[in-house]
Amino acid sequence: MNVTTIVLINGLWISALSWELWVQHYTDKGYRVIAADWPGREGEIEQLRRDPSNFASLGLADVVDHYEQIVHELETPPIIIGHGFGGLVTQILLDRGWGAAGVAIASAPVKGIARLPLSMLKLAFSALGNSFRNKTASLTREQFHRAFANTLTETQSLAAFECYMVPAPNRILLQAALANFTRHTAITVNFRNDTRAPLLLVAGGKDRVVPTSVVKANFDSYRESKAETDYKEFPDQANFTFLQQTKIADYVLGWALYRSNGSKLPAVSNHTDGWSVQLST
Repeated sequence: MNVTTIVLINGLWISALSWELWVQHYTDKGYRVIAADWPGREGEIEQLRRDPSNFASLGLADVVDHYEQIVHELETPPIIIGHGFGGLVTQILLDRGWGAAGVAIASAPVKGIARLPLSMLKLAFSALGNSFRNKTASLTREQFHRAFANTLTETQSLAAFECYMVPAPNRILLQAALANFTRHTAITVNFRNDTRAPLLLVAGGKDRVVPTSVVKANFDSYRESKAETDYKEFPDQANFTFLQQTKIADYVLGWALYRSNGSKLPAVSNHTDGWSVQLST
């Protein structure tokens, strides 16, 4: 019997180590878990901060191709779960035909999502402004607390910052900020793809980086596709705190197992703001 593989894809400013709670939780349940970092971002956090040269020139296409190669080498289609920019990568991989099911948590928006909030653009250009002469941009402790970990105490936020935060390639920041004004961009999916694997878009009610309005707009863009697309909102979650909740890990895995097995989820209803999925954990 093949063991289900779960591929976890981290975001722009947060290393793959941020998945450590989910990795342990899924591993304890008997799943095979792959939580590889972006190309060139392997190693100790402090070293990556001191010398980001190995990943400073990354573009989004490089990141997507990196994870596509990982998935391609697997014997069976995995469940793909991404957070932040990892959610964007997840959507692109599903559009390319990979995965048994995909979950995009607080996903960075793909091209065509017009509702980019001022907070998201302000954060990106603020980080760029702090280090525009360099090829990477770093968040300050205050920026991380205010944007990513706003429901945590300052002490908790600082601990997360020290453990997980890494610089972001300026090239990817600019690709994201200018996607809707660029004719050919890697930040693109075919919203009408009828053959991709099921996709769940997850939003946090207290997320200041990717507000619910952005995730709902992302969900709405898929309405003309016949492929399964669901929406779930966790009202009390900020952007970073998703990664600290095993109950959310259980929810998204339960959803993915149902969908990848061709089953229908119980109590699924279509509201004006998207799909609300109720699944016991």
